[in-house]
Amino acid sequence: MTIGRGLQAFPRAEYLRRVAAVKAEMARLDIHALVVNNAANVAYLSGYTVSGSWGILPQALVVAIDKEEPTLIVRQSDAPAAIHQTFLERANVIGFREGLVGKQGVDGFDAVIDFLQEAGMANRGLGVEVSYLPPQTTEKFKARLPKAKIIDCTKAVAWIRFIKSDLEISVMREAAAIADAGILRAAEVIRPGVREADAVAEIVATLVRGANGKSGTNIPPIYLCSSPRTGTCHIRWSEDTFRDGSQVNLELGGSRYGYYVGLMRTYSIGAPSDRLRSLHEAEVAGLEAALETVRPGATCSDVANAFYRTSKKMGFNKESRCGYPIGINWTEPTASLQDGDMTELKPNMTFHLMLGNWIDEDFGYVISETFRVTESGAEVLTSAPRRLFEVG
Repeated sequence: MTIGRGLQAFPRAEYLRRVAAVKAEMARLDIHALVVNNAANVAYLSGYTVSGSWGILPQALVVAIDKEEPTLIVRQSDAPAAIHQTFLERANVIGFREGLVGKQGVDGFDAVIDFLQEAGMANRGLGVEVSYLPPQTTEKFKARLPKAKIIDCTKAVAWIRFIKSDLEISVMREAAAIADAGILRAAEVIRPGVREADAVAEIVATLVRGANGKSGTNIPPIYLCSSPRTGTCHIRWSEDTFRDGSQVNLELGGSRYGYYVGLMRTYSIGAPSDRLRSLHEAEVAGLEAALETVRPGATCSDVANAFYRTSKKMGFNKESRCGYPIGINWTEPTASLQDGDMTELKPNMTFHLMLGNWIDEDFGYVISETFRVTESGAEVLTSAPRRLFEVG
């Protein structure tokens, strides 16, 4: 997929298609310019995935309805990265001066506002992703652009990227193969006497080396919860060593060009307990029931309730949601696979069917798949065996 200057995930035409979809929504909202500062939305519209300063330093992508390309405004030292990563012409990458970094009262958003003023966008409809901004920054936009009609567009781009293109799906398939490789490598290295840190190092190496000739381009968070910590979900590895009779819950993901595919499996060092085996069987049955429910026109609630009903019949309840949309930046803030979410499924939506079930403080279990909604059902992107891995 690599083209152009070396780091872009997609052809220029693909990015322009996305920008055009955003402009159509801007026209509907009577917005002349949209200030995008959510990192996932910036990546979607430009290819820029530099994470070192994103979320820490104020910076933004400005989409103007009458300009073909957006303008990316980042710290001066990050501008070369944008030239390498994005499809944007050099003139549409602006590096703001270092004097705006680490100062009280001024920051990179002053450079964004200066750009809007100089480009004649200060007196018209202006979309801003308000929920991703500190309150004082929103006030700065209002104070420095008093004639602009500011509209909250927090989820405008997220809803557009909810439905993936075929090119995006192809990249997610590559990420899925990497996730599968990580799960299978874990089954090889989780052994009695091995340090958890050493096992994770091997898993991370696999996620970076990738699969099928495609390397991982980032390392998503890895959660490895071993006995007696399997009753929780978001603990990293410890300084312990694995022991006979222990259970290990693992959540990881494959990454390609900012796109993530999540995958979870449970491992037992030695024979699993009857309780764990029963929970595994209920979860797999529920997972399969949920996938069978997936089709265009079904809702997120339909999918979740198929799992809840099945697992409950087999003696286990799950209180947490059953998953979420996934794509750029792991989660997409548009819907949830949970009871009552009436979001309608459409082809090329992608979800992490996340069926972790944490029952007691010292007992839980994880399994998941990432799937795509097709014209008639579900395509599971991941392919690791749906088994309780017995290792050691």
